[in-house]
This record gives sequence, C-alpha cells and structure tokens, in this order.
Amino acid sequence: MKLHEYQAKALLARHGVTVPPGTAAHNVDDAVAAAEAFGGSFWVVKAQVHAGGRGKGRFAEVESPDVLARVVRGEADVPGKGGVQLCRSLDEVRAAAACMLGNTLVTKQTGIEGVVVKTVLVTTGADIASELYAAVLLDRSNSRILLMASSEGGTEIEEVAEHNPEAIVKVWADPITGLGAWQCRQLAYQLGLEGKTARAAAKMFRALYDTYLAIDASMVEINPLIITPEGGVVALDAKITIDSNAEYRQKEIASWYDASEDDPTEVEAASYHLNFIKLDGNIGCMVNGAGLAMATMDIIQQYGESPANFLDVGGGARTDQVKAAIKIITSDPDVRGILVNIFGGIMKCDVIAQGVIQAVAEVGLELPLVVRLAGTNVEEGKRLLRESGLSIIPADSMADAAEKVVAAVRAESSAGAK
Repeated sequence: MKLHEYQAKALLARHGVTVPPGTAAHNVDDAVAAAEAFGGSFWVVKAQVHAGGRGKGRFAEVESPDVLARVVRGEADVPGKGGVQLCRSLDEVRAAAACMLGNTLVTKQTGIEGVVVKTVLVTTGADIASELYAAVLLDRSNSRILLMASSEGGTEIEEVAEHNPEAIVKVWADPITGLGAWQCRQLAYQLGLEGKTARAAAKMFRALYDTYLAIDASMVEINPLIITPEGGVVALDAKITIDSNAEYRQKEIASWYDASEDDPTEVEAASYHLNFIKLDGNIGCMVNGAGLAMATMDIIQQYGESPANFLDVGGGARTDQVKAAIKIITSDPDVRGILVNIFGGIMKCDVIAQGVIQAVAEVGLELPLVVRLAGTNVEEGKRLLRESGLSIIPADSMADAAEKVVAAVRAESSAGAK
C-alpha cells in the first residue's frame, strides 16, 4: 500500500522526523489559503500521486503526444510545467494548483496514460545547502533491516547505484538488539557530516528506523534529505509503502488507502482477496498458489502464447471468489482464452468446479476454457464439469492444458480472420 507524500510526512513527524510545514488541498482556494496561512513569500505546490519523477512530469491536457512520450522515456530538459512548482506569490500558488488539480500528470513512472491529480501538497520553500538520500527497507539477502544513505540526494538511487555505487553507505540492524545509535552516527560520519549536523542526521536516521517499525512499512525513503545553511536536517520529500499484510493492525493508515490510482480490476480482485496483476498477453489464468501461477505462465509462454494476467485464488477459495475470478478475467478485452489450473490441497477441486460452472453460466462465456484439476476431490470436480453441459475443455496435466488452450486460441483467431 503506497502513501501520498503528505500522508508519509504526517507519519514521519509523529516519530520525530523533521519535515517542512505542509497542508493537503483538494481545490485551488484551499491551496491558496494554505500558502497564505504559512506566510512568507516562497512556497512549493506538489502534485500528490503515487509516482516518482513528478517535477519532470508534464500534463496531458497541455502537451503534445510527442512531449509526453519524451517524458515517459525519461529524456531530460523537456520544457513545460510539471507536478512540482516553486511559487513566489499567491497568484503563482493559485496558478500552480489550477494547473495540477483535475489534470492528468504523465511521468516516467506513470506511463503515457498518466494519473489524474486530485490533491496537491502546499508546503513552505526551503533553503538547501546540500542534498542527501536516506531509506529504510528489508534486505532480503540477509533478512535484516537495512538503513542506507547517499551523499547524492535528489537523484534516483538506481542511477547512483549504477554510476557511483561508492556514494551509497549502508548499516544493518541486529535482529535482536535493533539499530544502534552508534550505527546512526557512523552513517552520518561516512557521509562526511560533522558537528551538530552529524548529530542531527544520526537522530534523523534513528527516527526513520523507528517509523519503519512502528507503521509496518516495507519501505521508508527520503529523497532528498536536505541540509540547511544552518546545519539542520529536514526530510524535504518522503515516500512510504506499507506492508499490506499488516493493514489489519494499522487501521488508521489502511483507511488512507487511495484506490483511485490503482487498476480498477486489481482493486476489485483485492476486494475478493484475490491476488491479481494485469499482464499483456491473451490467455487468462486462474491458479491456486503463487508458485503454480508462475509455472503456469511459463508453460503458456513455452507453447507460444502469453499470459494475460497473474491470478492466484489462494489455498482456500470459496465458490464466490472463483466466480469473481472468472468474471475479472473475462472483463479483459485482450483475453482470447482461459486456463484454470488447480492443484487441490486445502483447496477442493469440486469447489473450483462449482465456481467455474456458476461463473460460466452467469457470464455466458464464449471464449475457449481449459480446466486442469488435480488433488483433493478431483474426480468429483471432473464429474461436475463433465455433466455441466458447458463447453469446457478438460486437461490431464499442465502441459496438456497449455497445449490445448494455445491451440484453441489460435483456432479461434484463424476462424475470426476468415
């Protein structure tokens, strides 16, 4: 679960991270009022979308397709106004908010379709002496929490890793004792910080780690983490992702979830507790278990076609979940055939069969449907399918299922071409 920047900063501030004052606004008048309340003569208006590269992004309503394509390719120096705008007057704040709200921001990470901006963050401007990068995440290579930082803030960490890996310094928290204060100080000194700035940075690193633990994050990233001319350390930007498996105990944060930027089909699948990811192929897949799902996608590729989705119904799916899965697959106009591949352990093959039969009866499926069942209650499941009177193609093995669904899709395509 991704958070918007204003949400991430609110959580960071609760746990001792210094962030600039900011207010989320959903309309132009509120954005101007927020800037006026802060006072001063320098503000920043930032589009709140779940994508990086906002400052270099451009708005679809005012740019040509060629310009937007260049943005998606990540080409530098594309002229125009982006999703982060510096403002020196209230009129400029009003213009920036009007430019963003309700319009489609295209960045390198959104793809050409972009994302509609529904909220902006109005924050005070900052004086910057230098920029750092800091992040806390799980290092899966050694099963430890990693605190990493770089002196090259404001740059994507992937670029730093590729072109100047020496600029990235890392420390790992002990699984039992956690992150030591000495490690935070060590990290600050390795970045070349001294005196009160080093102490402030060490305190900040500890606060980032504490935030990560307290909110069940999968990533906390600050880019840039700025050093002010007075030697202060401030999280100027923030990106936080919450572990979805922990949403049940992070109820407040879970209530902040913004589904508007997610694929509607994936949102619907999640409402049925289905693991679904849209892909670019033409054969829809319904499988139980992530490993079997990956193997199913691989074998479809091996027989010459591509999967249209990853869909794992889990180990104990109910009939209504199976029906929902079939309906979600068939809602994709790119799907030309469906492969159901179930190995019944906890999952019972007769339950899968009942769900498939009900879904096909309700949807009125006209696509080729291949079903391979194995495991618990397999004979009963096969009997139900056989006696359903529906045009369901049975398969005995994964290879048999993949071969049959590919052949059926190609036959349909050939018939349509004629």
